[in-house]
Amino acid sequence: MTARCPLPFPRMRLAAGAAGVLLALTGCGSTEPDQTLSDDPAEVEGGAVGPDVRLDDDVGLQQVQLEYPLDGVHEAGEDARLFMAVTNTGGEPVTLTDISGPDFGGVRVETAEGQGLPLTVDAEDTLYVGAEGPPDVTLLDLGRELRSSQSIPVTFTFGEAGEVTVDVPVSAEGQNPTPPFDFPDDDPDQDPTEDGTSTSSPTT
Repeated sequence: MTARCPLPFPRMRLAAGAAGVLLALTGCGSTEPDQTLSDDPAEVEGGAVGPDVRLDDDVGLQQVQLEYPLDGVHEAGEDARLFMAVTNTGGEPVTLTDISGPDFGGVRVETAEGQGLPLTVDAEDTLYVGAEGPPDVTLLDLGRELRSSQSIPVTFTFGEAGEVTVDVPVSAEGQNPTPPFDFPDDDPDQDPTEDGTSTSSPTT
């Protein structure tokens, strides 16, 4: 299922010093060179804010991050939930077909229909992963210890837009990457209230 929200999203600005994102763009239909925002992607200084990346003119990932561990550390062998939004401003659906990386043993994907990939994002729509209800994505059997602001590379493959590798950080302590994330969910043009205040939140 997908969650509607105003599109396109404004790209979220990383906190000062939060440049620990390595983007390896391959096969994503872009002529731009690979982007490297840090020589050391292992840790994001000043607290992690999930990075925003684009695969092409239509498809993007926003606020990609791992949940903050209750005890402060994800031990090797533990699992970690993944939070993000997948935006599609194009006129055709897109499908997320694979999630992979060297620092975890597999992925568990739970949807309203059952389990497993692919995940489909409808045209001009947004899919919230880890929001209110499915889909939920969990990285299984982490290969190393991870603390707040440390990151691991995760490759997202789309059937239509190619693939992108993102260094995904662990959320900072006190940051709760649950719905509605930090995305604006109010649109004055669609606001039913007279005072311009929206009380709605993304739905699934």
